[in-house]
Amino acid sequence: MSSTIVAMAHTADPGFVPPGIGDFNYPPIFPGTAVEWVTKPLLASVLAAVLVFVFFTVGARKRALVPGRFQFAVESTYTFIRNGVARDVIGHGFEKYVPFLVTVFAFIAVNNLFGIIPLIQFPTLARFGFPLMLAICSWLVYLGIGIRRAGFFGYFKSVMFPPGLPVFIYPLLAPIELLQVLVVRPFSLALRLTANMFAGHILLLLFTLGGTYMLTNENLVLKVLAPFSLAGAIGLTSFEAFIEVLQAYIFTLLTALYIAEAMSEEH
Repeated sequence: MSSTIVAMAHTADPGFVPPGIGDFNYPPIFPGTAVEWVTKPLLASVLAAVLVFVFFTVGARKRALVPGRFQFAVESTYTFIRNGVARDVIGHGFEKYVPFLVTVFAFIAVNNLFGIIPLIQFPTLARFGFPLMLAICSWLVYLGIGIRRAGFFGYFKSVMFPPGLPVFIYPLLAPIELLQVLVVRPFSLALRLTANMFAGHILLLLFTLGGTYMLTNENLVLKVLAPFSLAGAIGLTSFEAFIEVLQAYIFTLLTALYIAEAMSEEH
């Protein structure tokens, strides 16, 4: 949002400057120093990690027979992922993966919700590098499970050469399956999350900046239309909150599905 506002402010008659990719690029907070790599999205991701840690740590320590609102929120989040994702998707042996899945869900949800939090107003995971690292973590988990179960060569043999198929299909199927496990899955996990956060943030910027521009414009028609644009921004904010939590759930659910597949021969 900052680059769009600056562009509008420093141009004599700019018209409406639509939001673009520049609104996702933040300058260093400490330029010209040894920590020049520190940016707003990086600090937001660190803040998200701290909030998730405090949320579950405090909730686990202050347990009561009749839970208060905070304890209820903590327990509801944990139970939702434990029962609705880990247990239902993975099945037998799901308990050991619950902490990982709960952490992934909470971390993604908080980072996404930063997009509608005042003063932050940026979904960290709209920057591809952050979802990519999360996807790589999920990839390492389910890949490690498969290799531990069947051994390195045994796991990739089962992936590339599933039994019961005609032999002539394997030369075509094997590289496709290998590419899917090694590249497509982690890349698609990251890209899906990034694309949704990017698109949602662009829409919010468009309605907010567009409404502000129309409201401050001398054109009477634009002034009349401005409240509709701003109302759309308010409605989109509520919808975006739902999408942000939903995307955290989808990422967690897909991770659980991949874990279940890697464990399949243990069931």
